[in-house]
Amino acid sequence: MDIQIDKTNRKPLNDQLKDQIRGLIHTGQVKNGVQLPTIRELAALLSVNVNTVALAYRDLTNEGMIISERGKGTFVAGAPGEMDIQILKDKKLMNMIASLIKETSRLGYSREEVELAIHKYADRNKPYTETINY
Repeated sequence: MDIQIDKTNRKPLNDQLKDQIRGLIHTGQVKNGVQLPTIRELAALLSVNVNTVALAYRDLTNEGMIISERGKGTFVAGAPGEMDIQILKDKKLMNMIASLIKETSRLGYSREEVELAIHKYADRNKPYTETINY
């Protein structure tokens, strides 16, 4: 399970962890029934507090993404359906756009400047995976 935590990111560590586990489940990289690392194991691997992982696991359990069985471990409960995935993807996209707008506004960019930059980036980087160099 490939999870990367960015301790310099403003987003809480437990939210970063939840988002990444959700993503792994949604993309099928972690399948239904697969056992996840224990809270202590994952905390040690990521060098984070045990409570950070516990909170993420608790929230994912409440969402029905994972299940914990006492004495056995924590398992992926099941991947959401196609409709659920699209809703989650749309929500994630809107959150990313909101963060972009908030940050660019804080830095004093106008809406037009941001739109132009997005269009320039999209035109130059069709796969949307490359780093832009102006």
